[in-house]
Amino acid sequence: MAQLISVKQLDQAPGARGNQKIQPRSFTGLYRRLRLCGGAVLFALYFGVVWLNWNDRQAVLWDLAAKEFHIVSATFWPEDLILLSAILLICAFRLFFITMWAGRVWCGYACPQSVWTWVFLWAERLAEGDRSRRIKLDRAGPSVNKAARRACKHGLWLIISLIAAITFVGYFTPIRALVGDLVSLEASGWAAFWVFFFTAATYLNAGWLREKVCFHMCPYGRFQSSMVDADSMVVSYDAARGEPRGSRRKGEQRAPDDGLGDCIDCQLCVQVCPTGIDIRDGLQMECIGCAACIDACDSIMDKMGYDRGLVRYASERELAGGLTRVLRPRLIGYFLLLVSTIALFSWGVASRPLVTLDVERDRGMYRFTADGQIENSYLLKVRNKDSEARFFILDAVGLEHGEYQGPGSLALEPGEKAEIPVSVTYPPDYLSSANVNIQFEVSSMDGKGAPVTSRSTFLRPR
Repeated sequence: MAQLISVKQLDQAPGARGNQKIQPRSFTGLYRRLRLCGGAVLFALYFGVVWLNWNDRQAVLWDLAAKEFHIVSATFWPEDLILLSAILLICAFRLFFITMWAGRVWCGYACPQSVWTWVFLWAERLAEGDRSRRIKLDRAGPSVNKAARRACKHGLWLIISLIAAITFVGYFTPIRALVGDLVSLEASGWAAFWVFFFTAATYLNAGWLREKVCFHMCPYGRFQSSMVDADSMVVSYDAARGEPRGSRRKGEQRAPDDGLGDCIDCQLCVQVCPTGIDIRDGLQMECIGCAACIDACDSIMDKMGYDRGLVRYASERELAGGLTRVLRPRLIGYFLLLVSTIALFSWGVASRPLVTLDVERDRGMYRFTADGQIENSYLLKVRNKDSEARFFILDAVGLEHGEYQGPGSLALEPGEKAEIPVSVTYPPDYLSSANVNIQFEVSSMDGKGAPVTSRSTFLRPR
């Protein structure tokens, strides 16, 4: 069984730490460039996909009012939401796999809270300057310069929040109509409410709460310790190499017997951390795995002429002098569960029926026709779930001596739903019981997809 590593709990209470305003310092480095590239891709998808069209409609649109969920060529309906459970399982197993392999890289690189916080920090630096200037501005008394910079910062935050909110709401209501209605002040009450709500949520979470969301609202950090093990690649400080710490000047030659490690105690790794932790204290619940401390430390090692990697992605086993085991039972298990769930989801999407059939029997019991037969009336509700027009054949199967009376064919446009009244007649002599099970069937004229059936009951006098 894999050995679990513990997540260090800080001596200082989270509430006390949370009361201190964290002012991260700007930095450059490999992992920052990776984060920027990944963020650019995510933003391109988030802001771009909502404007794409497919067959005269928005390519991705979750229309709650019409209960239609469009994803490019596929359209899903409420009865397809069972597939949502598979999507949630895929996300869960993917998160488990990634966490066990590389810690909280999701939090550091792709979590919306982290991504928007980095964007808001950029806007803050643009308006108020880097860390030292922001700290001085916080300590300064009221002035025109301070008020102007603060107004500029909050203005940028609100603009970013509004654009993000409109885009998000645009996935649930047509984006082009939404933007036009907002500009002309003709948006519906619900659309305006949700735009306001998500604007406020983004502004508060990314602008004011920031790391407090990770500390107090996100449960992920609290069960991180049960996911990572001694072979997980997490952001780590190499204490064997760095200790004991000691300050020194750039380019200063170290004596062989000075007893100092490579850490010069510059505190830069703490200053760049968006959650304000000291990675040298070990793996902590508040660490989001963003690798900002790695970039900062590597830049200092370069200036001092030391080897990089004092702070790096490393496993506990590696830091102890061993070799990291890449393949281990739990990691393989998570991978197999992930692949299996993706396969099952893909099969479910591919095999889902593209037509639905619901049958409602008339509330009347039965009636006798002019020629003495017993008749039951039904209402067939047929929906075309395909993205193109379809032609269907309607019938009742397995009737033996009964007769289906109603239209034999039906044409439906994409997403169209039709209600067709039909009836079934039986000669009284051929009804052996009071209730007879009958089955209605809808099949495609072009043979696309399997026939869809729905059962009902035929009633007769007792």
